Amino acid sequence: MEKQPYVCGLDAAVDVIDGKWKVLIIWALNHQRCRFGELKRLVPGVSEKVLTQQLRELEADGIVHRESYDVVPPKVEYSLTGLGEELNTALRPLGAWGKRRMATPAETGRG
Repeated sequence: MEKQPYVCGLDAAVDVIDGKWKVLIIWALNHQRCRFGELKRLVPGVSEKVLTQQLRELEADGIVHRESYDVVPPKVEYSLTGLGEELNTALRPLGAWGKRRMATPAETGRG
């Protein structure tokens, strides 16, 4: 199925970070390179299958860089690209908002 054009910038951004795990992966890679096992520990609850899938999607979107070393045993490290660092910076205010939201009781009387 062909994707429809984006309605706005948020639509394009959410397309990249869609799902529960991608923002946590991006956060875990903040200013550090990680091997797969390290990422698995830093993102508790994610299965290996889903982590692999999410990393591939983030790599395809130009957010994550995968570096494979020609050594035995095989060594692969993941890091953020420049675009990934930029996205992580953009997500910081959202994370701060979330912390404030967690610290205050939910408002009632919506609408």
